[in-house]
Amino acid sequence: MTNRRHFAKAMLAGSAIPAAAAQEVSRRTAGLPPLTIKDVRVIATSGGGNYRWIFLKIITSEPGLYGIGSGSNHYQAQAVIAALENHLKPWLIGKDPNQIEDLWQSSHLRTYWRNGPVNNNVLSAMDMALWDIKGKRAGMPVYELLGGRVRDAVPLYDHVGGKDASSAAEAVQRSMADGWRFIRVQFGAYGGGGFLPPGQGTRPEGGNAGSAFDEETYVEQVPRMLEQVRARVGMEPKLCHDVHSHLQGMNAAEFCRRVQALQMFFVEDVLAPEQIQWYRHIRQLCTTPQAVGEVFTHPFEYLPLITERLIDFVRCRVSGIGGITPAKKIATLCEAFGTRTAFQEGGENDPVNQLAAYHVDISSPGFGIQEENHFPPVVREILPGTAEIRKGYLYGSGKPGLGIDIDEAAAARFPIRIPHDGGPYRLDRGVDGSVVKP
Repeated sequence: MTNRRHFAKAMLAGSAIPAAAAQEVSRRTAGLPPLTIKDVRVIATSGGGNYRWIFLKIITSEPGLYGIGSGSNHYQAQAVIAALENHLKPWLIGKDPNQIEDLWQSSHLRTYWRNGPVNNNVLSAMDMALWDIKGKRAGMPVYELLGGRVRDAVPLYDHVGGKDASSAAEAVQRSMADGWRFIRVQFGAYGGGGFLPPGQGTRPEGGNAGSAFDEETYVEQVPRMLEQVRARVGMEPKLCHDVHSHLQGMNAAEFCRRVQALQMFFVEDVLAPEQIQWYRHIRQLCTTPQAVGEVFTHPFEYLPLITERLIDFVRCRVSGIGGITPAKKIATLCEAFGTRTAFQEGGENDPVNQLAAYHVDISSPGFGIQEENHFPPVVREILPGTAEIRKGYLYGSGKPGLGIDIDEAAAARFPIRIPHDGGPYRLDRGVDGSVVKP
């Protein structure tokens, strides 16, 4: 009986702890007025280039307090703009911006069908803006709210290439001289290598007469080029290479086997996302590190690869998976299973998304590397606080929130432009005219 009484008292004491904690939180925030979302603006701009950037500005009931988020989608820009304007905005106005996790979960489910690039871009724009608001109100950079810095700056990898091994090696050496330690090397145009010149090879009559991709040519040609580059530049630079999902099955496995001796920092997307089961075979065959997931939008794509330790780096884009909230969870999962993050930030990406990744990266032990992205000079006028790259490292502004702002008047001078054909991603084709997966 005595033991039961002690147990009951302990339970009662334990049940009082949450109430006491809630009272303490209430006491500490008593001086702050309630916060609500008063307005939502969608800002689209070409960024002074050929970008199709989409930003969300969430304006709160506290004068001067707002947040910025990125929902950029280069290939479905109009769909994201319509979803933000017509669906997210009316749903979001009047809600409490402090409830980031609840708003993320609710917005994720309010469309009934989950995930997908457009849905995730909408989630991301909201999520980043909410974290920006929370950081500004706290007077801290977002990374402080995520646990604080675990590194001094965020290392990046450079992008170089050349039409042959000699010119590629020279490009790597120039990059090293500029202070870069991690360097991605490509051949020809981005995604190049393994292409038969126009007219070469046996072609179907009246079919594709242009440049044509051939898997076996890639597997023969590119490892040999990488070997020549490594022989020229030595083992100091940490080299990467992006296959851009162009290989299938055993060709992908054979490619990874051939480059194993070159001690690549990673090989990126050697397989299309539809073929991720093949990473089990690659793992059994060789130790070449795998970076995977540039076009992943669903957790079921990357979860088994991380938890079964089949890959080494997760390459999701932060705005492609729903923002800072899921990105931090992925980074924690990576830490637990010995995988690392390598968030995709190149190409048409924007400075707000770059900084969102930066805040997760600099606060996460599960971080591995981030992709570099340089912007035209006018971008710093449109988006003051854009991160700086110095000798292979990314530096945020250190200001509260994401540390970046948007000049709406400057952005309006560079309106977004959608081509007449809708602006699709350019696809490669094989010798027989079939589409090659990007």
